[in-house]
Amino acid sequence: MQTPPATLDARQLPLALFVDEPPAAAPAPGREPVLGERRRQILLAGEPTAYRLRRGKRRTIGLRIDDDGLTVSAPRWVALREVEAAIVEKERWIRTRLGQWREQAARRRLPQVRWACGGSLPYLGAPLTLRLRPQVESTRLSVTEAGHELHLALAADALPEQIKDTVQAWLQAQARRVLGERIAHLGAGLVVQPVAWALSSARSQWGSCTHDRRIRLNWRLIHFAAPVIDYVVAHELAHLNEMNHGPRFWRTVAQLLPGFEAARDQIKAVDLAALQ
Repeated sequence: MQTPPATLDARQLPLALFVDEPPAAAPAPGREPVLGERRRQILLAGEPTAYRLRRGKRRTIGLRIDDDGLTVSAPRWVALREVEAAIVEKERWIRTRLGQWREQAARRRLPQVRWACGGSLPYLGAPLTLRLRPQVESTRLSVTEAGHELHLALAADALPEQIKDTVQAWLQAQARRVLGERIAHLGAGLVVQPVAWALSSARSQWGSCTHDRRIRLNWRLIHFAAPVIDYVVAHELAHLNEMNHGPRFWRTVAQLLPGFEAARDQIKAVDLAALQ
């Protein structure tokens, strides 16, 4: 019996979508491992180009480009040389789309924080101004006519590294408090509860949930307003029942947080790696 030749469905390529994905599905808050996925590399126009290869039950080879780069989905029976031939066939399209995504990512990068008196950063969705106040005993939040300020118990000549460490220690403490409260609130009605949760400093994921029901949430979520925080928390809580991103998973997210889509789109547009 001869192996059927691989076919390349060109209709899906200009849209950069897999035809077998449900329309309601969307990327997770952070990059999560996919079963059966392998990282590979191919030369396109003489330049090494990384891609992810997914094998599955499908009839065609599909290409997609998004924040994770190039992803190729192919039938299990198709030889690697045929997969890479399909990639080469769409070389111009791939290089164009990758360039567009890189430009979009560059535009999404947030301004760098100036770690000095008068510097500013987002806290719960609003600007927070840094002030050096050697007379205070510890870091504290202050509400003034000009807005919210974070008073740091540091000398006027404190180094940027000292300021950054002090501010981030305070932000992480606030993240532990706020995220803990949101987990308790949003997960109150769930039959399956997390075994434990912890803060994460990952540069590629906003959150994660393991098969043994342990949740990790990125402390940098404290930069965002409540709807975004609640979306990521609801996303990971939904994984307690559904360790995938299928229709039932998204229904669970909607039950936990009706109208989550706007918050999902907002955090999707943020470059996590650029946050300090």
